[in-house]
Amino acid sequence: MHAIIPVAGVGSRLRPHTYTLPKVLLNVAGKPILGHILDRLRDDGVTSATVVVGYMGNLVEKYVRTHHHDLKVNFVTQDELLGLGHSIWIARESFPPKGEPLLIILGDTIFDVDLKPVFDSGISSLGVKIVDDPRRFGVAELSGGYISRLVEKPDHPTTNLAVVGLYYIKNPALLLECLNDLVSGDKRTKGEYQLTDALQMMIQKGEKFKTFSVDEWYDCGKPETLLSTNRHLLQRNSKSRDIPGVVTIPPVYIAANADIANSIVGPYATIGEGARVRDSIIRNSIIGDESGVSGVLLDNSIIGNNGVVKGGFKRVNAGDSSEVDFQ
Repeated sequence: MHAIIPVAGVGSRLRPHTYTLPKVLLNVAGKPILGHILDRLRDDGVTSATVVVGYMGNLVEKYVRTHHHDLKVNFVTQDELLGLGHSIWIARESFPPKGEPLLIILGDTIFDVDLKPVFDSGISSLGVKIVDDPRRFGVAELSGGYISRLVEKPDHPTTNLAVVGLYYIKNPALLLECLNDLVSGDKRTKGEYQLTDALQMMIQKGEKFKTFSVDEWYDCGKPETLLSTNRHLLQRNSKSRDIPGVVTIPPVYIAANADIANSIVGPYATIGEGARVRDSIIRNSIIGDESGVSGVLLDNSIIGNNGVVKGGFKRVNAGDSSEVDFQ
């Protein structure tokens, strides 16, 4: 199985952290967002992938080549951010041979769903989730157990069944035909080439699409949702260790080489590689690699890699290589 993973976005809602790192490399529960996605794809039998990069793509490529030797991965650059449909079209040379399916997964969301039944079904399928406000998503309308209509970010949605970024395409050749039609005809929705529009064209040409439920789907697009995802993942896979003079309140993730003393860590705290924590209380927060924290209480906070925070009891959202001194 081959997968295409678009990760070219700038991640402006996660600044200041995305000034120095692409969004997909931000740490959640002990590893980058993209690391969680690639590990899950490997476990579900995906053997190769195309990663569509853009903003700081060299860092994405370096991370994947260093940490994911078990996947055959190539990289394609999207120079202009013209929509998800354009991102997949850019990767058209990597589409699998005729007769083989394709998986598309967005690179900024973490999911927990068994994809093997989807692969075994032999029918094109889209992952969906019931949401409160479907206007931010593409939505799927159903008829007779199949998708009858897809609409991208509708102003007046007729359903709250949101398409959440997992696409199993049984007929990639038809998808490419529809994407070519969009791009060559400059057919845009809200200024972009939408994958949803290409999928709707496939339906109109006779392709059958079903849905599969993705109940555990975690958005990593904003600081508050990044922290929420951190909490969910730690509940499933906490990693702690006994440290003299340190109280840990699970669930937590503490890197093996993190240096912590005279502190309380947790619940829902991630402490990155080489981080140094002294005389502090850290809860519901993410402390980046090689960061230094001392004399503070941090709650609902994100400290980027190589950050330094010391001196007071505050709520902080500090980017990579920043230094905050509460005096």
